[in-house]
Amino acid sequence: MKLGTGLFTCQRPPDDDRSTTDIYDEMLELSRTADEAGLDSIWVSEHHFTADEYLPGTMPSLAAIAAETDEIELGTCIALAPLYDGVRLAEDAATLDHLSHDRLTLGLAIGSNPGEFEAFGVPQDERVERLSDQVDLLRAAWSEGPLDYDAEFHDIDPEVSVTPKPVDNDVPIMLGGGAKPAVRRAARTADVWCAPSKLSIGGLQKRIEDIRTVREKEEIDGDFDVYIIRHGFVGDSREEAWETMKPGYFYIQRRYAELFSGETVDELPEERKEELKQQAIFGTPEQVVADLKRYRDALGDDVHVIFRTYHPGIGTETMAECIERLGNEVAPELR
Repeated sequence: MKLGTGLFTCQRPPDDDRSTTDIYDEMLELSRTADEAGLDSIWVSEHHFTADEYLPGTMPSLAAIAAETDEIELGTCIALAPLYDGVRLAEDAATLDHLSHDRLTLGLAIGSNPGEFEAFGVPQDERVERLSDQVDLLRAAWSEGPLDYDAEFHDIDPEVSVTPKPVDNDVPIMLGGGAKPAVRRAARTADVWCAPSKLSIGGLQKRIEDIRTVREKEEIDGDFDVYIIRHGFVGDSREEAWETMKPGYFYIQRRYAELFSGETVDELPEERKEELKQQAIFGTPEQVVADLKRYRDALGDDVHVIFRTYHPGIGTETMAECIERLGNEVAPELR
C-alpha cells in the first residue's frame, strides 16, 4: 500500500489573519516534510473565486513544490478539466513533468460548481464531453509528431506539434468520481481512478470489480491504478486526533457544501458531522495502521491512499507533526 498526503487547498478560515504568501509558504513547508518523511505522494486541489482563496493555480503550485522536493509523486486532485485550454494544459503538464523529473500525475474531473462554469463562460451541460475531449487532446499532444487530432472544443491546427513532450511521452491521467458512468469513463480512458472519500470499503470493492470487468471485456491493456481519498489525522490518542482535526475538517466540508449548493452553510447538521466522523481515519499510529490495513486487505496491496491531513487553520506545526508520524510510524507498517 502506498500513502500520500494533501490535499493542499490553501484556504484561509475567517479567523486566520495570515497573508496569502504565508499560507503558500505553509504548503511548501508541509510538502518538504512529506518528502523527508518518505511519503509516496503530495496533492493539490483546485477551485476558483472563493472568499477563502481556495487554491486556483495547480500547475504553478506543483512547480514550486517540485523545486522543494526530491522523490515524492506530485499530483492534482483534481484539476477542473472543462475550464482549461487543452493545449496550454498539455504544455504546462509536460513542462512540470520535466521540472519534477517525471513525478507528475494529472488528476482531472468534470467539475460541479455552477458559478465556476458561468464565470469562465463554459456551458456546464458540456462538462462530460469537454472532459473526454481534454483527455484525448492531452494524449495526442504528448505523442510523437504533430497533434493529428481534431479537438471538438479547441480550435487548434491538427498539424501543430505541441512541445515539450513529457518524459517518456506520457503523464499518467487520473479521473475521479464515484458514480458508475464516471468509474467506467476512468476505466476506459485513464491510467488511474481516484475514489471519493464517501465510498465505503464495500462500495470501493464493487467499483474496482466494475473497472476490471470493463477493461477485460473491452480488451484494454496496460497498468491501471486505484487511489482512494480518506480524511484523517495521526495523534497521541483517538480523541486527541479527532479534536485536533475536527475544526479544519468541518470547515472544509462547510465550504464544499457551499460550493456545490450555492448557499451559505454556517453549520453542518449533526447527522452530517457524525457521518463525516465515521468516514475519517484518526487516532494513534497503531490505530491508523489498523484502519488502513482493512482497506489493504479488502482492495489489495497496490491501492494508494491519499490521506488528507491538510485541515486549514489548525496550525502548520500541528500538521507537520502529523505528516511526520504518518511517514515515519504509519507508512512502514503498510509496505
